[in-house]
Amino acid sequence: MKKKQAPSQRVRVIGGFWRSRLIDIVTQPGLRPSTDRVRETVFNWLTPYINDAKIIDLFAGTGVLGFEACSRGAQQVVLIEKNHAVFQGLKNNLDKLRPLPEGSDIQLVCTDAIQWLSAQHDIEAEIIFLDPPFDQPELVEESLRLIHQRLKKDTHPIIYVETSAKLDNEAILKHMPQWMMEKQLVAGVVKASILKCLVVQ
Repeated sequence: MKKKQAPSQRVRVIGGFWRSRLIDIVTQPGLRPSTDRVRETVFNWLTPYINDAKIIDLFAGTGVLGFEACSRGAQQVVLIEKNHAVFQGLKNNLDKLRPLPEGSDIQLVCTDAIQWLSAQHDIEAEIIFLDPPFDQPELVEESLRLIHQRLKKDTHPIIYVETSAKLDNEAILKHMPQWMMEKQLVAGVVKASILKCLVVQ
């Protein structure tokens, strides 16, 4: 019988209902939780949009972005993660965090984010988190291409994209006509960007 792999570190929820609660991180190649500094800045940016929002986290990893959003007032958070070990870590963390804030819901989906997007029609969300492994920048372009194709008509979510600082903005916006970088932070090897549609009905 194999021994369970112990978490190598933890990250904390910064604000809201679960403020200061710790989330375990299972050691897996490519798993890289957003740092406190980046998350604090990003959630300051997102504050006007989070309350009662529906949020989709396409490469959930540790789930810290989704848990932070739920903690701060999001109504529904969908966490998508294909790695079974990481997904089990998500389930364990959610169990430890319960009860959820009143009126909120978190859904965990164990599947490939690209396949999930490909199967969707009329995606509705106020915020979409996109934070794939840095060594697979093609996932950023493909995810955004599918998001742009499958968004419900006249739906214009805020999209948070976390990439390697080496990835240029043109590559990020390649499949997003009429979208712009509203805000951006570069912190070490990380580039954190908020994408917003220029045409809002």
